[in-house]
Amino acid sequence: MLEVGQVLDGKYKILNKVGQDGVSVVYLAMNERDNKQWVVKEARKDGTLNFEAVKQGLIAETDIDILKRLKHPHLPSIADIIDTDDSFIIIMDYIQGDSLDMVVRDFGAQPQDAVIDWAKQLCDALGYLHSLNPPIIFRNMQPSSIILKSTENDKYPFGEISLVNFGVAKKYERFESDVIIELGPVPYAAPEQFGDIGRSDARSDIYALGRTIYHLVTGISPCELQTGYMMVPIRRINRKLSRKLEKIIIKCTQLCPSDRYQSCDELLYDLMRI
Repeated sequence: MLEVGQVLDGKYKILNKVGQDGVSVVYLAMNERDNKQWVVKEARKDGTLNFEAVKQGLIAETDIDILKRLKHPHLPSIADIIDTDDSFIIIMDYIQGDSLDMVVRDFGAQPQDAVIDWAKQLCDALGYLHSLNPPIIFRNMQPSSIILKSTENDKYPFGEISLVNFGVAKKYERFESDVIIELGPVPYAAPEQFGDIGRSDARSDIYALGRTIYHLVTGISPCELQTGYMMVPIRRINRKLSRKLEKIIIKCTQLCPSDRYQSCDELLYDLMRI
């Protein structure tokens, strides 16, 4: 395990540990050569963490060819990937700000206009990932995977966001099944991602985005007010919310993928019309 004060690869000085999940430990580091902070994600191979989960969950994050192609204003860039005898280490942009789950926790439901603006940015980021060859399915859309940047930007009056936490992202393989029961964010993941023949594609990310919008605009986790997978419509919670936004969320979160928006472009078109 990395230690505070340790210098990694001769240039990244570990400042402090900032988090830990099922597959990795996250540190804040400083590259003293260029005076820039970076996030360091370390996945140990020694059994400290579940390495089988690491292999399932970080395989896309350690695919150098994929990561070096990720160039988008709402996605962090990857500086280095270090594969040692003891661990996988990923060096990525440090995005200064607060995750949207913390924003909701501290301030409750967010203004509808702000949520719609964030949703447009997320559509842009997901649409970019889905357009790659092969497409990348994010599979981890939830408020904790979205950072509201603390820097001001006139282009985004409600705040610019960045999509992080690629821990369960994967390349889309046409005939491959995937099961993410251990890694998927259960309150947000589409039903087709669970079970022995679980299968995710771009429409699974759209489903999770719909449930994320629901959480942000109501302040209530989508699991708290639902029967099975069916959520209480947002206007039953707050009559002031838009009927059009309610219809968009309902369409995003249909159980059958063919009944949802089939692309982020389709979803973005309707968001632009609110």
